[in-house]
Amino acid sequence: MIFTNTSEKDFDNKFNDLLSRGKMDIEHVSGIVGNIINEIKKDKNSALKAHIAKFDKWTPQNDDDLKIDTKLMQQAYDVLDADLKNSLHLAYERIKAYHEKQKPKSWFDTESNGTILGQKVTPVDSAGLYIPGGKAAYPSSLLMNVIPAQVAGVEKIVVCTPTPDNEPNELLLAACHLCGVSEVYKVGGASAIAAMAYGTETIPKVDVITGPGNIFVATAKKMVFGDVNIDMIAGPSEIGILADESANTNHLAIDMLSQAEHDEMASSILITPSQRIADEVKVEIEKWLLKLPREEIARKSIEERGAIIVTKDMDEAVKLMNEIAPEHLEVATNNPFELLASIKHAGAIFLGHYTPEAVGDYVAGPNHTLPTGGTAKFYSPLGVENFMKKSSIISFSSAAINEIGEACALIANTESLTAHEQSVRVRLK
Repeated sequence: MIFTNTSEKDFDNKFNDLLSRGKMDIEHVSGIVGNIINEIKKDKNSALKAHIAKFDKWTPQNDDDLKIDTKLMQQAYDVLDADLKNSLHLAYERIKAYHEKQKPKSWFDTESNGTILGQKVTPVDSAGLYIPGGKAAYPSSLLMNVIPAQVAGVEKIVVCTPTPDNEPNELLLAACHLCGVSEVYKVGGASAIAAMAYGTETIPKVDVITGPGNIFVATAKKMVFGDVNIDMIAGPSEIGILADESANTNHLAIDMLSQAEHDEMASSILITPSQRIADEVKVEIEKWLLKLPREEIARKSIEERGAIIVTKDMDEAVKLMNEIAPEHLEVATNNPFELLASIKHAGAIFLGHYTPEAVGDYVAGPNHTLPTGGTAKFYSPLGVENFMKKSSIISFSSAAINEIGEACALIANTESLTAHEQSVRVRLK
């Protein structure tokens, strides 16, 4: 773990290491991913089956084996523990309510000369959602991807998820039933992204692909972008925490580990002007690590990619955190809303001592598919707009074209685009 103070001589070097935390060695795997994509484009289902046999350790006997039967989803839902079922329903309703507020609207504006300008917002026809399923299954990711697509009005929703040993996760199946998803395919990794991007005999081509994944999934999304739209290129999970003297160090430690337990590449970063807070959190982290079932993963993450930084004041802490632009940002201070205006870059902001990042993963309502690795400086969380597109609306009357047409023709003339110029002039009185 980096344990440092901004007054140290080598602080800049240590901080620059943090800023490069999200870099993935995409070049190293791009050749492998490129071959996978080309094989899917060429051989479609037969390539899919070969990849499943190689990576997921089971061999589909026919094309029907690629798809999960909706009866299995129903069965998984029916036998779900009642409390867990209620929790999933709570999450579903809160996520849906939040995303319904995001839905953009079409609009029109009429000028006095008869000009009508506007914007028409429509959903994409189809969306492909990738849900991880290798080391663990994430039904919460299904809800976070399906619900905004449904709110947007997408007619065809396709889900791909890896199923090692041909054993779909029961909770994921139950979540599929809850969301009303009927097209779920047992395909993972770059193969799934390629299948949704270009289509096979079984899996349809889609317009947009969303969802998190490992470096192979991220690389595949980057390589198919342009043939389809994507949400973002997401890397390992991360959390940033701003804390003052009022923070509970036990809470801070477990919040940092809530990201570290995801995988060894996750980043957990605490920035505080309090040396006491920094020292105590370091001790509390070790206490918590000994209690975690995923201690080995969390320990490696904290040791290799964790950081605690002590600053001269909170203003400096906020400035550094804006440079980091974390995926998740907790503000553990007495008056967190006072800092909100100063926070410019973060995927999701959790304000106050009773708002752990984990509530955002499951039941708060906002989407947990967020930009990582500093890309929160220019990317936004997954939302309804990822599944919609806009068309400009333009309508000119005779009076309107005569009022501003000469200016249009003149600009076209200066660009030596004569047909452009004349297409306007022929309409002028």
